Amino acid sequence: MEHTRDRDRNFQEKDKEFIEKLVKLNRTAKVVKGGRRFSFSALTVIGDRKGKVGYGFGKANDVSEAIRKSVEKAKRNLVALPIKNGTIPHEIQGVFKASKVLLKPACSGTGIIAGGPVRAIMEAGGVTDVLSKSIGASSQYNVLKATFACISKMMDAKTIAKNRGKSLKELWG
Repeated sequence: MEHTRDRDRNFQEKDKEFIEKLVKLNRTAKVVKGGRRFSFSALTVIGDRKGKVGYGFGKANDVSEAIRKSVEKAKRNLVALPIKNGTIPHEIQGVFKASKVLLKPACSGTGIIAGGPVRAIMEAGGVTDVLSKSIGASSQYNVLKATFACISKMMDAKTIAKNRGKSLKELWG
């Protein structure tokens, strides 16, 4: 009996290659003749802890359905997050509407110094040490989009070397 349970647990581990983080769950009410009709929206971040992250936004009349929809959307728009020694390769700033996010690389042992959506993204992406500051509007959706703007602008060593027409060895010395 125990062997089947163990096998099930291993199967679930393989099935869930992504870590899912719920950033925001919002309940809205529509007033109808019979009372209030509730609807839910979920903002989720997923990642494989190896440099791939994505986010999704889902709406439904049920909490679990909204979360499921947001996870499905997140799986569809995964982006690569360049990681160098457990941190990001360079300092970067991302802007989305009134939200501004500043990300700085940190030395080993610092941990993730970030709040809310930025922390969720960095944990899901596999970054262990990073400093961040969220400036301007604190809307979780906008902060999340600003962080993904940072990620899309980030360059890893290979692309920098390619752009300069040099090898990785020449770049690092």
